[in-house]
Amino acid sequence: MQPSDRRTRQRITLLLLVGAGCINYVDRATLSIGNTAIMADMHLSYATMGWLLSALAWTYMISQVPMGLLADRLDGRVFLGTALVLCSCAEIAFGLVDSAASIFWTRALLGLGEAPLFLAGTRVLVHWYAPEERGGAIGLFNGSASLGPALAPPLLLAVMAWWGWRDMSVVVGVVNLLLAIGWIVYYRDPLPGESAAEPVRVHHDKAPVRSALRDDLGYLLGRRDTWAATAGFTGVVYLSSLYITWLPAWLEKTESLSVIQAGLLSAFPQIFSFAGCLGGGKLVDMVSRRGVAPLAACRRTVVLSMLACAVLTALLALQPARMPALTLLALALFANGVAVSCGWTLGTLITTEDRVATLEAIQNTGASLGGAMAPILTGLLATRFGSFGPAFVLAGGIGLVSTAIYHRGFAATR
Repeated sequence: MQPSDRRTRQRITLLLLVGAGCINYVDRATLSIGNTAIMADMHLSYATMGWLLSALAWTYMISQVPMGLLADRLDGRVFLGTALVLCSCAEIAFGLVDSAASIFWTRALLGLGEAPLFLAGTRVLVHWYAPEERGGAIGLFNGSASLGPALAPPLLLAVMAWWGWRDMSVVVGVVNLLLAIGWIVYYRDPLPGESAAEPVRVHHDKAPVRSALRDDLGYLLGRRDTWAATAGFTGVVYLSSLYITWLPAWLEKTESLSVIQAGLLSAFPQIFSFAGCLGGGKLVDMVSRRGVAPLAACRRTVVLSMLACAVLTALLALQPARMPALTLLALALFANGVAVSCGWTLGTLITTEDRVATLEAIQNTGASLGGAMAPILTGLLATRFGSFGPAFVLAGGIGLVSTAIYHRGFAATR
């Protein structure tokens, strides 16, 4: 393959993955954007909505390791394409629900469909990008987790204003289906000799399950850096989940805004999260090219960014005026975006290509626990105290613990 052809395939593959990531997070945002309308329609409390907001995270969490093992063994085109189709079906079904239980199960199905994306997608990028240029690509891919929530409010609110929250969900599901078809039609794994990764032992697609559990899962679980990456990323995702799931409702309550105003305003800070993802990845690549080991560059950056995010989040408990609050939100989400990008890239640097998806699955299992607990604890605390302040204090404390784990867990990279 000519260098120009290879670069073209890299860019189109990355573009499709970013599109899939954006759609996945627009999928997630349908419940967050419509939550007050759904609560009024179905007479739900904040606590009940907190459980519904967490439904996706639970199935996402328990699916991670199985999906990671599969992603390390299956063709990226069919595996990811099938997952995207499942997501579209779940989102369309969400528009047809008639009870809180139905919402829970459609969101749980959506979590199952979304579970492979960042695992298989990261392995695809490891195939196509060398370590010294991987940070920017993975940063952009992870940035879709912020770009999606930034695009979601104006797009979803426009559809909801015309047709209601049910049709909003159906439209998103149809768009997801179209992207799934595009991925299946276009993407192909690189041929032998075209991969950008270092040569590693090759998996056999039909390797026994026992061998996979022993050689990959067992090996990775026995390493200290696997546990450090997992525990640290749990705190990173707890904070990002807090903002993704409850930011519109928080703005609506604290700033006395309408549903539409709060939804639109919630998009503004998410743009800074996207910028943080891009900036974090580029910063790691830049530092790596100057002679610093990529792992050390990732660890140092994620420590500083998580420290900033934790402190800024805790300050929101003081309930500042609108402009100071938006400034704190923007800075906190920028720092969280840097941490997401670098924390995810770090996972690709502590193992070999053939175990990348499995390690990221282990890391994302912990992260999903954080993602599930954030909306639940926030909803319970908001119900108990009538304020989101205690939830921000708790999130800041969790962020500080995550910072300490990243600082101490990879001491050898100093």
